Amino acid sequence: MASQQHSHEETGHTHGSLKSYVLGFVLSIVLTIIPLVAVMNDMFNKSTTIIVILVTAVLQFLVQLLFFMHIREEDKPRYNLISLIFAVLILMTIVIGSIWIMTYNQVAG
Repeated sequence: MASQQHSHEETGHTHGSLKSYVLGFVLSIVLTIIPLVAVMNDMFNKSTTIIVILVTAVLQFLVQLLFFMHIREEDKPRYNLISLIFAVLILMTIVIGSIWIMTYNQVAG
């Protein structure tokens, strides 16, 4: 039974260091505060505020993937990354399709 137990180092799986977790946490906090301050203080016009929110959301997503989900440290083959890309593709299809339907099927009144 002892031969069946493998440490993370033996199997090649590593977790991030304390430094990378702290950096990811700080980046997450900053990327959360930026749109919050922009909205609460009414710093920009409506379209610029939406762009700020969307850009920080995408950056927040990338920070979560890189620092906490360890996407860049994955062994080959990259099934998790391929599954994630497929899920994002499906999600974007649904969101863009819904926006398109809502935009072009409005009842003229």
